[in-house]
Amino acid sequence: MQQLQFEASWEKALSTQDRMNIQEIFNQSKHFNGLEITCTTVRVAINHQEALLVTALVHNFSNTILTFKDTKVSYIIEGELIAENLFTLPALEIPAKVSMPWTFIFPKGSYITKTSYENGQLEIHPVYT
Repeated sequence: MQQLQFEASWEKALSTQDRMNIQEIFNQSKHFNGLEITCTTVRVAINHQEALLVTALVHNFSNTILTFKDTKVSYIIEGELIAENLFTLPALEIPAKVSMPWTFIFPKGSYITKTSYENGQLEIHPVYT
């Protein structure tokens, strides 16, 4: 059965409201849909450095740990590739059968400028350990 976990820094920093929002999203999206790795977008924003921030609940339905070492992550809206980057995130290891929120940061210049970044889908091309 899928479980929700938070990486240690998130566990400390997450507000009660954000935790409740993520729990609600988890409850709605925690069911296996045939793909071993899926993402449910939580929020999308542009920060003060003009980086695109995509916060998603990453569902690892597989039987192995999901790690991020030169892992390709894409953000797609209505079939259009908006952003793509390689991520190496030593702090992020998602155990088997666990869902965990994370914010993926696409630096300025690495994404297509749009008026809205809502209703997109994050895709992870996994590396297993």
